Amino acid sequence: MEPPTSSAAALRRDAVISVLPTPNAAAREDKPTLRQVFDAEESALLRFAHGLTGQRETAEDIVQDAFLKLHTHWHEVQQPRPWLFRCVRNLALNHLRDNKRTSSIETNPQTSKEWETPAPDPDAALGKMEAIGTLQLLISELPEPDRTLVSLKYLSGLRYEEIAVQTQLTVSNVGYKLHHTLKSLASSLRQLGIETAEG
Repeated sequence: MEPPTSSAAALRRDAVISVLPTPNAAAREDKPTLRQVFDAEESALLRFAHGLTGQRETAEDIVQDAFLKLHTHWHEVQQPRPWLFRCVRNLALNHLRDNKRTSSIETNPQTSKEWETPAPDPDAALGKMEAIGTLQLLISELPEPDRTLVSLKYLSGLRYEEIAVQTQLTVSNVGYKLHHTLKSLASSLRQLGIETAEG
């Protein structure tokens, strides 16, 4: 049998190459546009930032900065949602640290009665806010069914029976899934050095 001619070999090679998927083609097809991410996540990120900072305008600035950073790193980021929540958390914590000294200087004991009671420890308050922010980040990274269960139970305040109706799970299945999700969250917090109520 004759060896294939160079043109036949080239044709065969081209046919094989055309069948091979382009690297990251699937990832690119699944990745939403920046506009879609903004529309889907802006409200949740604003709530998250507001919960960390307690200031609406600051929260808006932080979320805007996070989206600007995402725009800059768009081609590197494979999962925009968790990336944005991490970014907002870091920006909020930086803001709180930078403004901790300013806010304590602004309190004037001569014009305020706050000096009569011990002032809250700013480091403890920051630690608590960081723990809350970390927990919200971990919840945002849960698989959708688990995130929905946590949201229905702890944000909407529904009973297991009501959650079962909405999710079409049995009541015992709702309890089982929530128990394991919360156990996993507590374990993740401990691994990050944040103690839970269980210790």
